[in-house]
Amino acid sequence: MCGFSAVGGEDKYWCGTGWTGQPVIWERPDGITELIFGAYDKQVHFVNAADGTPTRNPFLIGDIIKGSVVLDPDGYALLYVGSRADRYSIIALDREDPVEIWSLPSNSVKGKWNNDWDSSPIIIDDYLLEGGENSWWFAVKLNRSVGDDGLVAIDPEIAFSMPVWTDELVAKVGSQHSIESSTVMSGGVAYVGTGAGRIIGIDIPSIAMGDPELVFDFWVGDDVDATIVTDAAGALYVASEIDLATSRGTELGQLMKLDPALDDPLVWSIPIPGSGARAGGVWATPALENDVLYVATNTGNLLAVDTRTGAILDTDTIGGHAWSSPNIVDKTLIVAINCESVPALRAYDLTTPGELMQIWEMPTGTGCIESTPVIWNGRMYVGSRDGFFYAFGDQ
Repeated sequence: MCGFSAVGGEDKYWCGTGWTGQPVIWERPDGITELIFGAYDKQVHFVNAADGTPTRNPFLIGDIIKGSVVLDPDGYALLYVGSRADRYSIIALDREDPVEIWSLPSNSVKGKWNNDWDSSPIIIDDYLLEGGENSWWFAVKLNRSVGDDGLVAIDPEIAFSMPVWTDELVAKVGSQHSIESSTVMSGGVAYVGTGAGRIIGIDIPSIAMGDPELVFDFWVGDDVDATIVTDAAGALYVASEIDLATSRGTELGQLMKLDPALDDPLVWSIPIPGSGARAGGVWATPALENDVLYVATNTGNLLAVDTRTGAILDTDTIGGHAWSSPNIVDKTLIVAINCESVPALRAYDLTTPGELMQIWEMPTGTGCIESTPVIWNGRMYVGSRDGFFYAFGDQ
């Protein structure tokens, strides 16, 4: 699963799946459990989760796919796919072969960064909420339906779009205002982070009423690629990289808790400095359970952080370039480790919250695991940079 894609005007050879690259599982109406994922061979793949055999022809998107595909949450046979192919695509899955039935071109607006779509959308109340690396955020009314022929249909209209840069931020950090962080919802507000470190919140009901309102705006100082994590109380947990290396980023650190209800939203923050040539900060989205945040850092440390105080409860070494987001299932934390040496998946028992007790490791081939695994019915599915896709679990 390899392909060429240009970086800075020069072709680069990409293999396997990368950041974020998480598959989806679809329990199809015909009884087949289908695994769907995008890869660096520029295709969306469809395989039987039981044995890896193809369930349908792959869909050629035209350039490499780095982000995670999204299956419609409301039962429509629709797949939402971002790529480096200069458009965000919606693919119908109820035809003999997958068919792209709509796309949002990157150049539909005047952008600030590039044309990639690495982030994943959220689909709620018939709206597609998605940000692009063209530095714009969109709310698309999908108008989904099933036609008289029994096939899914959509009639999308852009209900709202906004550039995520400001003149003030451009003066401070330049043109890096892409969106690679996926949109999350909390209390009717959609939150997203940007490459410039801007955290914004858009009131979704106000979009439906035709009067979009920006209800939260906070600058953390550096690139936010990891998706914001929210808790039941509405707090936001934001992880950033050390990329722009601004004084604001140094002041706030790279992991923080924000309370949007406060005039000064910052509750606590933690610095995650670099080590040697390794940039500091976080690319992986943290996992949250029982008031503990589990954070895989780029420098190779796994942190267990008390969400109430910001205290680091435990740490473990997982190897640098830890971009795969941790998963929690049945009080077990699954983390990709040793990206640059002997790649593996490692499990920790979380029976005692905040205590990182290792219980097993599973080798994963020769390539770094940048993608996030999906876990379903006792199996783990994940792609590797070695060009292959793997399933692990009981036979």
